[in-house]
Amino acid sequence: MRFFAKRSMQIVVCGSENQQQEFTSAGLAEGTGVIWVFEKVDLLQYQNADVVIDLLYANNTDTNALLQQTPGAKIINSVADTLDETDPAFVRINGWNTFLNGPVVEASCRHGHLKKLAEQALSAFAKTVQWLPDESGFVTPRVVSLIINEAYFSLAEGVSTRAEIDLAMKLGTAYPFGPFEWSRHIGLKNIAALLQKLSRQQARYAPASLLLQEAGVI
Repeated sequence: MRFFAKRSMQIVVCGSENQQQEFTSAGLAEGTGVIWVFEKVDLLQYQNADVVIDLLYANNTDTNALLQQTPGAKIINSVADTLDETDPAFVRINGWNTFLNGPVVEASCRHGHLKKLAEQALSAFAKTVQWLPDESGFVTPRVVSLIINEAYFSLAEGVSTRAEIDLAMKLGTAYPFGPFEWSRHIGLKNIAALLQKLSRQQARYAPASLLLQEAGVI
């Protein structure tokens, strides 16, 4: 009788150098086959991949068509856009900068077998998955976006300076970043896009004019 060694899961990740540093900050599980690419088109080279993780995901026709050509489960960094707006066969995660180095990944998925694959793949990066309803913003990005938005309202009203607001938030809440620092790491356009989307259903998410101006939206 012949015995064959089980092939290790092959995971291909597309992301920036900063995302690579964050995502792998806790190390990789032994025996995991992880390939990192910096250009989305390079994903097509790996036709034996079990899981493709696209941290540079942008919800457009070209990106979705390219991902459809890749094998295995697709995990996308899509905070604002839901599975209905991207692809019901994808797995959504909160892959915003500064959240990738944490031990928990917020995610949404509609298929049990994909959940298992995603959990296995993300465990290779020492991450556990918190499964959430398929809603824009998940939980943590909503909270952080509101904090950043309030900071912009305060700045516009002359309550304090950026540096003082950042320092007060870090000292008062023990957050790793102040709101303006956080917005720079995440990307103000990401914050603005999420707030605008959420505000269509709940007025409390209405973005500050100064935030929209600095994001280049208005």
